[in-house]
Amino acid sequence: MNPLAIEDMLFNYKNNKTWAENLSIPMQIGLTMSGCIVFCCWVGYWIDKYLDTKGVFTIIFILLGIAGGGIVAYRQILEILNDGEKK
Repeated sequence: MNPLAIEDMLFNYKNNKTWAENLSIPMQIGLTMSGCIVFCCWVGYWIDKYLDTKGVFTIIFILLGIAGGGIVAYRQILEILNDGEKK
């Protein structure tokens, strides 16, 4: 296979710089949301295991993780929008 053909198939950051930078925004928000939910789920599971309850704290902390992740994602979106207005 021609080496130039392989280079054409690979992602070229210089040609797609704005596309790659814009892709990082939803990835950051998604990872923030999932990180908050997973961490709170783990804390709730640990408390349930320690207190020998049947998933009550897991559910409570998952809901808190969803709310907390939503708030953090909202703040990140506002920060991105405010940076766009300043430029």
